[in-house]
Amino acid sequence: MSTELLTPTLRQTKVFVPELVYFEPDALNYPKGQRILEWAKQQGLPIHMTTSHNRITNLPGDSELEKYKIAKRTLVVGIRKTLKFEQSKPSAEYAIPIATGCMAHCHYCYLQTTLGAKPYIRIYVNTDDILKAAKAYIEERAPEITRFEAACTSDPVGLEHIGGSLKELIEFMANEPLGRLRFVTKFHHVEPLLDANHNKHTRFRFSVNASYVIKNFEPGTSSFAERITAAGKVAKAGYPLGFIIAPIIWHEGWEDGYKELLEKLKEALPAEATSDLTFELIQHRFTKTAKRVIEQRYPKTKLELDETKRKYKWGRYGQGKYVYPDEQANALREFITEQIFDKFPNANIDYFT
Repeated sequence: MSTELLTPTLRQTKVFVPELVYFEPDALNYPKGQRILEWAKQQGLPIHMTTSHNRITNLPGDSELEKYKIAKRTLVVGIRKTLKFEQSKPSAEYAIPIATGCMAHCHYCYLQTTLGAKPYIRIYVNTDDILKAAKAYIEERAPEITRFEAACTSDPVGLEHIGGSLKELIEFMANEPLGRLRFVTKFHHVEPLLDANHNKHTRFRFSVNASYVIKNFEPGTSSFAERITAAGKVAKAGYPLGFIIAPIIWHEGWEDGYKELLEKLKEALPAEATSDLTFELIQHRFTKTAKRVIEQRYPKTKLELDETKRKYKWGRYGQGKYVYPDEQANALREFITEQIFDKFPNANIDYFT
């Protein structure tokens, strides 16, 4: 078996440092806002003020593509005013909003369309307000457990060295008998979270995929080797661990690709990681809007976006998606499920969608 992705990678993925930073004036009234301001000054970053974290205009760039790339390296620090949490099925009951936007450039990402013309990265400083809202949701659903997904609109691990919000959420949920936290990442910068008091109430998940997918569609993320090394650290820190294989992409040699992925996982993970292991499986899907945006932003992408090869599936709010036809979807699900249980017989597969 190839050990290419098990050996230390030559490329070391650095932590995110933006090129531009904007602050809402009121954000500086919060300790977190002041801390981020000091961090930005230490980094020597250009600092600007803005009336709203939802409206950043006049970003540099001679074309829409250039402006998009710069927006992905722009940090906006503001206050989260909307404290009504969106549903987050099937991963959790609610999405908990601590950040919006991501520094990675995954071609297939649904944030391409949900963030639209606002791809810049936002960190919210009023964490206490967000936690109070979470507490109300937990109490409303008692005596049932309420799960919160922290990675619906961002990759919070990639921002933890700046905001520290994820550790606050983890330690808050540790003291909530009926509260649970979940998040997923493509980054390996987990050190700030290893000493958190989590009380096993947080499931720490990593997004993984066949090498073809990571190589062609996930620029700006940590390598597979970096992610799996980080997963071992997380498991040794006592967190419940999970993996999301997403998006599952039908490509030439896909069986070998996903078999190799799971073989590498089995070989690399420490024993602690396999005692309470979960998998979530999500096939690639796209909307007409997503296709248009992806082709504009990544004009050389190899991502297959041919509607004639797909099945149209109605979604929420009347927005349909193109998924794989049943025959392909079933083949993907059955093969990957078989590989998971062969390598990790005690794992749980939460869902395939």
